[in-house]
Amino acid sequence: MIIRDLESVKTVDWGNGTSRRFLVESDGLGYSVTDTVVRAGTKSRLEYRNHLESCYCIEGSGEVIDMDGTSYPIIPGRLYSLDQYDAHFLVASPHEDLRLVCVFSPALQGDERHRLDDHVSSMY
Repeated sequence: MIIRDLESVKTVDWGNGTSRRFLVESDGLGYSVTDTVVRAGTKSRLEYRNHLESCYCIEGSGEVIDMDGTSYPIIPGRLYSLDQYDAHFLVASPHEDLRLVCVFSPALQGDERHRLDDHVSSMY
């Protein structure tokens, strides 16, 4: 059994916020779980070529925008899943941070960070 508290997990500045890495590859479960904060007013162009990702919003608001421009609001209680290795923009509202619980499959190593650029997706 694995028991972890927020205060004891590795925190990574991923580019436009922080990601607390509760479960990572070395835990041997095949997936990872993060508690991710996206700073208010930020826009991140992201793409995961090696991981599928699902995110459940627990605080704040924002939107996820696919590459054809379709916007999907993110609010507490809503989950979105990038089930096709989807390139996307993750946008936090200008007035509050966005907080997500994210599951990655396969698992993250735990030290990944994004290189953010408006014209090229950051990926790992």
